[in-house]
Order: sequence, then C-alpha cells, then structure tokens
Amino acid sequence: MTNSKDMNRRPIIEKAIVSENMSEIEKFQNKTLRPIIKMKHELLIAYFENYLANKKIDFKNLSVIKKAEVTNLTFLKDNQFRNELKGIIIGHFTLEEFILYKNFSKESNKRIINMVKERLLSTLIS
Repeated sequence: MTNSKDMNRRPIIEKAIVSENMSEIEKFQNKTLRPIIKMKHELLIAYFENYLANKKIDFKNLSVIKKAEVTNLTFLKDNQFRNELKGIIIGHFTLEEFILYKNFSKESNKRIINMVKERLLSTLIS
C-alpha cells in the first residue's frame, strides 16, 4: 500500500528551470504549477474522460482532428469545467503559494488552463 504522503509528493521537473532573471509568474509556473499538474496527471485525465462521458461524447471513436476540436471547444466554452480544473490545481497550493497566486491570479489561471489543455491533448490525442 502506498503511503498517502508519497502520493502527494510533487515531482521534480528537470526542464522547469528557475533563474533569477525570470519573472515571478514564470518562477511560480515552474516551481508550483508544472509540478502540481504533473502530479495530478492521472486525475486530470480521469476528470476530462468523466466530463466527456457526462456530455455523451464518444471521444475514443473520434478522429484526431475531431478530438482536438472537442478538447479545444471544451476549454474555450465551458466555464464551469475550467473553474473546476483550476480548483483541482489550486487545492494543492501551500498557503505561501496561494499568497503568491493572488498577486497574479488572472495570468496564473491562463497558464493553468493552457498547461492542462496541452497535457490532455498530448496524452489523449494520438
């Protein structure tokens, strides 16, 4: 059985470099957002698949182009879906990270949505 502490340990992303000349939002993205999104990868996939099932979208039998179109339209038009995704990610912030997030929440939210969308597209569309 896996220890619950181990399940919530954020992965280290070698490509997510943080340097002094980066903006605060870039540092936040690489130190906080990317590791959380990677850590919750399976949950994000399951959440999207559940969303598609609830909408009665037979995603697996769509063409690659149609899958991309459905995914992009979902992220573009469904505010509730986007808000719930943001909640999944924000729920893993520490208090310090949340305080940083509040300083640039609009930009952080855009980055969260774009990163999750790209992860779903690269995972589910092949």
